Amino acid sequence: MNLENLRQRLDQVDSELLELAKERQDIVGQIGAVKIAQGVPTRDYEREREVLKSARDRARAIGLEPELAESIMQMLIRSSLMRQEETRVKSVTSGEGKRALVIGGCGKMGAWFVRFLASQAYGVTIADPTAPDGLAGAVRDWRTLDLDHDVIVVAAPIEITATILAELAARRPRGLVLDIGSLKTPLREGLKRLADAGCRVTSIHPMFGPDTRLLSGRHVIFCDVGNKAALAEARELFSATMAERTDMSLDEHDRLIAYVLGLSHALNLVFFTALAESGELVPRLQRMSSTTFDAQLKVASLVAHDNPHLYFEIQRLNDYGYTSIEALRAAVEKIQGLIAGGDEAGFVRLMESGRHYLEKR
Repeated sequence: MNLENLRQRLDQVDSELLELAKERQDIVGQIGAVKIAQGVPTRDYEREREVLKSARDRARAIGLEPELAESIMQMLIRSSLMRQEETRVKSVTSGEGKRALVIGGCGKMGAWFVRFLASQAYGVTIADPTAPDGLAGAVRDWRTLDLDHDVIVVAAPIEITATILAELAARRPRGLVLDIGSLKTPLREGLKRLADAGCRVTSIHPMFGPDTRLLSGRHVIFCDVGNKAALAEARELFSATMAERTDMSLDEHDRLIAYVLGLSHALNLVFFTALAESGELVPRLQRMSSTTFDAQLKVASLVAHDNPHLYFEIQRLNDYGYTSIEALRAAVEKIQGLIAGGDEAGFVRLMESGRHYLEKR
């Protein structure tokens, strides 16, 4: 066969692969419906392990790289889980006949909540000063609304959220009120005002980005601000998903966030700032890059392209934020001292200590 014939045959095989993937998705949809009807959880880790092992064994038998087979099956499993989760959210959790308001619904995470609530059949109104003309169900100022909603989500920058919460307290809305702020202590006063006004209020933090579709393995933090019923209602919004739901206080949240977000953000800021000020161009560095460099560069690139205003708020407004930054500074100085002093034994102990700490996961 000549090159053109081979390419045509390859195109045919590709088409057959896609048709088989579509057939697999159709079967997955039927499985998801049966799971819902029988009350079976969406995710079955033992079944996933069996599927991956079977794929590797079959690949070896037919002369295909087992790693390739496993990678293909992992993508198909992930796609299957997304479809099953979305189906379960639509069928199990229902907001039919209910209204939701998302203040800041044109922002990235605000838009995620608009889609999430709409998938549960809520009638969603967007309130956002950046709302484009003609956007259905949108207003630019939430203050013009009657606030007769079953759920109100505040998805604005942290300092603006604090103001909105205080203003909402004066209006005493009847529905569940929740913010999705990355920090909680700056919102304490506004949340307290809502609680004191008798409002059903709680505070949550979805620990994922706006492009997230599959919530398996993702975390949603729930902070009790004095209304157990509101906390339970907010948790129920995610009951049909596979998200890990974790409860903690406002202060515990911010103390841990200082490391989970503050430290990780700062570390990547230091990394790409050092690179940018080195005078070396990234393409030149990539010509001799290592696995570690490539992995770190990928994460740093994601951070560099994210919202700098949000990142600054996370660093500046956290009452516990300086602790992690100080820890980073002290660690850099410690490593610098070990290198400058030629202390190889101390350097080895530092790495061994880090390994032991990480192994505790």
